[in-house]
Amino acid sequence: MKQFITFVKKEFFHVLRDRRTLLILFGMPLAQILIFGFALTNEIKNARIIVIDQAKDEASRRITNRLAASNYFEIQEDVMDQNRMEAAFKEGNIKLAIVFPAQFRNDLIHQNHAQIQVIADASDPNTATTLTSYVSSIIQDYQTELNEGNGLPYRITPEVHMLYNPQLKGAPNFVPGVMALVLMLVSVMMTAISIVREKETGTMEVLLVSPFKPMWVILAKAVPYLLLSLVNVLSILSMSVWVLQLPVAGSWLLLFAESTLFIITCLTLGIFISIKAQSQQVAMLISLMGMLLPTMMFSGFMFPIENMPMPLQVFSNIVPAKWFYIIVKSIMIKGVGLEGIWKETLVLCGITLFFFLISLKSFKIRLE
Repeated sequence: MKQFITFVKKEFFHVLRDRRTLLILFGMPLAQILIFGFALTNEIKNARIIVIDQAKDEASRRITNRLAASNYFEIQEDVMDQNRMEAAFKEGNIKLAIVFPAQFRNDLIHQNHAQIQVIADASDPNTATTLTSYVSSIIQDYQTELNEGNGLPYRITPEVHMLYNPQLKGAPNFVPGVMALVLMLVSVMMTAISIVREKETGTMEVLLVSPFKPMWVILAKAVPYLLLSLVNVLSILSMSVWVLQLPVAGSWLLLFAESTLFIITCLTLGIFISIKAQSQQVAMLISLMGMLLPTMMFSGFMFPIENMPMPLQVFSNIVPAKWFYIIVKSIMIKGVGLEGIWKETLVLCGITLFFFLISLKSFKIRLE
């Protein structure tokens, strides 16, 4: 029994001395609880909206103040131009627009009934449905307060319009997210594994001493996965158009060009992982854990980024899938051209260039 207790103590000392084991035992559960329980939530808060108040009366101001006082909305500005509102929706600057008609208070007093136009960006149907329900609840609360002590009740009806996806289908949100996830995993993981496999079998050294330049050897390993990933893009888009009945509202050529840029970004990440990893198992683990989880959590596909704490919002900016997800939704669903997505395109180009340069530097150091 003493020997058993001695071995138990020995194992405890071994665990407590190993920082990596302690990190897995205590650090990972805490991080998961903080991330999944606090940062990642489907609850909508601080959604950017605009209010077009054509009435500018007491009733419209009181409803606007209630909207601003809630934690659900962040009113951007009072936009009077319909074209500016449509441009804000296409650029993704707002999620919702509320329009008070010019005769809002007059209709409410004399007809005991008035309407408020609520316009939502339904490219994400879950977010649009949640936001419109928040607005309806706030209007209902104001209506209840207004009717206290009145013999003839007033009635305010929200007239809801869903932009880009009036039927609230899930495909407009599902297809761009799947494209980002599939291209990220296939391009990064397969590129990283294929190059590490050459290192494990010893054929990489043979290729590097061949007459070809070493960087051309690495790029040649990535080109087949670029072409195969483009085939994946074509198959996903074909399924979305002919099976899911989700047509591409924008330019097919622009969509393929942006997809090619994103694939190249993923390939540079795969090359960087392959240079750092020593085995296929390590390369696969880094590709899955380092690419799958950030793509699912910080791309906006599953969880609204606006609800996350500011440090996680800043971190999401270095996740390539976030920018590609915005680009695909803008082209496919909203029909936006390059003038509406040039910022996201520049960010992807910057990420690609950054990982290409550090991969090139790391590769030269390994050759020396």
